Amino acid sequence: MISRGIILTLKDVDVESTIKKVKQLLEEEKDLSPALKSMIEMLILIVTLLVNRLGLDSQNSSKPPSTDPNRKRTSKNKKNKKAGGQPGHNGSTLEKVEKPDKVKTLHIDKRTLPRDHQYHEVGFESRQVIDFEVSTIVTEYRAQNLEDGNGKKYVAPFPENVTRPVQYGANLKANAVYMSQFQLIPYKRIQDHFNDQMNIAISAGTLFNSNKQAYDSLARFDKIAINKLARSTLLHADETGINVGGNRIWLHSASNELWTYFHPHSKRGAEAMDAIGILPKFNGILCHDHWKPYFQYSCAHALCNAHHLRELERAWEQDKQAWAKQMKVLLEEINKSVHDAGGQLSATDAKRYRKKYKALLRRAEIECPAPDETKRINKRGRMKRSKARNLLERLIVYEQNVLRFMETRRERSKFYVRLI
Repeated sequence: MISRGIILTLKDVDVESTIKKVKQLLEEEKDLSPALKSMIEMLILIVTLLVNRLGLDSQNSSKPPSTDPNRKRTSKNKKNKKAGGQPGHNGSTLEKVEKPDKVKTLHIDKRTLPRDHQYHEVGFESRQVIDFEVSTIVTEYRAQNLEDGNGKKYVAPFPENVTRPVQYGANLKANAVYMSQFQLIPYKRIQDHFNDQMNIAISAGTLFNSNKQAYDSLARFDKIAINKLARSTLLHADETGINVGGNRIWLHSASNELWTYFHPHSKRGAEAMDAIGILPKFNGILCHDHWKPYFQYSCAHALCNAHHLRELERAWEQDKQAWAKQMKVLLEEINKSVHDAGGQLSATDAKRYRKKYKALLRRAEIECPAPDETKRINKRGRMKRSKARNLLERLIVYEQNVLRFMETRRERSKFYVRLI
């Protein structure tokens, strides 16, 4: 079936109806050779797969929203709210400071006042202008030289971080690292910034060395972050492909409410996770997307339901699996109930929802059965399943991990963060 229930047209051709018509004609045509019929069936399959790929977006796959075709940009001003901060919002209002850096007193030109009155001062009205200055500060250190009666010289020590006749200061390098690593500004534009604003000609090599110095200085922080995450009660782990110097590697992440740690590695699986050193020491609850290497660690596991919602959406739209649509509604209902209950369901409510979950999966087994073992061609291995069947089996086998978010308060904070 064509995805998303949309009648897809290409140059006014209804693709879904055309495919159905071709299949019908193929069944009615008795004089086609088996080879030609197989070729046509294969072409129909390829066309269907390609059209279904056009139906994948951020709602039913792992594709980012930026790739959604013709995506509608929703207005941020919802529910007829007025523009600006809403009641209860902790904003940042521009306020006067107690001790201004400069005070300029403005005197009245008495020549502009009527002459037939006596005047005496009764105070001031004040207004403040908050601004900033971009300036270059050059500090010269002059080390005193002393010489005794024997001609031996003594030189005052320079500060430990002043090692060259001319060098850049810590504030300048810190600002360069901030723009490069936090604001993600390219080296060339950072060079333009320093040259245009402060008349400082800084090289790309200096920017690189500043980043490396900051990286080396964070070695101690790395150990602290790894230790904090390994000892936490809840951890979220993920990995994504990145490009470094034209090569594809993997960026691994581990995070909780207070700490986040990123680590690039050439491998995606257990070899990288062991090298990073967080998961081997972790004994809490690990929330992830069902990537199998995570299960080798002997901690408790929770599966990310944001991934499940997208897969359920795809199973409904492309495979027309009614159970998938119902399961998506059920998970969203449980999530809302957990949210309304303050982060944890009562034992009674949890048991009720678990019963509904199991009943729905039993009905799903009928709609989406396992492959017929009597039609097995190869004796070895597991018979191939559809995407919908693989998802169904995961929801059955890993029921505890799927529903873990609804029963323990400390686990609640992030399991459904993207759904909320």
